[in-house]
Amino acid sequence: MHLIGLLGGTFNPIHYGHLRMAQELADALKFSEVRFIPSANPPHKTTPEVNAKHRATMVDLAISNNQTFALDTRELERAGASYTIDTLISLREELGNDVALCLIMGSDAFVHLNTWARWQELLNYCHIILVQRPNASKQPKLTDELALLLQDNYTENIADLSEKSAGYIHMQAITPLDISSTGIRNALKNKLSPRYLAPEKVIDYLFKHKLYQ
Repeated sequence: MHLIGLLGGTFNPIHYGHLRMAQELADALKFSEVRFIPSANPPHKTTPEVNAKHRATMVDLAISNNQTFALDTRELERAGASYTIDTLISLREELGNDVALCLIMGSDAFVHLNTWARWQELLNYCHIILVQRPNASKQPKLTDELALLLQDNYTENIADLSEKSAGYIHMQAITPLDISSTGIRNALKNKLSPRYLAPEKVIDYLFKHKLYQ
């Protein structure tokens, strides 16, 4: 069964932390594809100051030379909040049950998973791949219900992910790059160079359109 990685987020803007994480996961877990899915209206964040079209274009520029990476704009084309459960249902309807969908999630996000819409249903449609964020030691502990979810569905065996299309939680170590979209935005606002934090095509686009300045 083919594995498809799903990396959602505001990508406000996309940077090397996103890209390196996606590449390491693709290599380690043998993803046939990683889909970058920009959110238009993230329910747990304030609406980004840069519109969805700009953010999606920067993702497209960043991944243009990687055949494993693809841009998926379904959340930008859907009205209302960008709920992950709706995206997973849409992908499953499109791709069928012969592929394993692997939702890539930072450990910082998993801590708050029980605040997501219909969070109990997520594992009906995908595996969850947990990665540690830089400074993960500062995160709060899991609630009892999330600890139980992790305990009941956890696997260390990568081969399990290709045995069924959904249902497992797997933790995968990556090389953490302490780069953030916030840091890039702050650099631009303070007239500092963000070069080498994101692909040159993205940096050039930021300056051309005077984004975050």
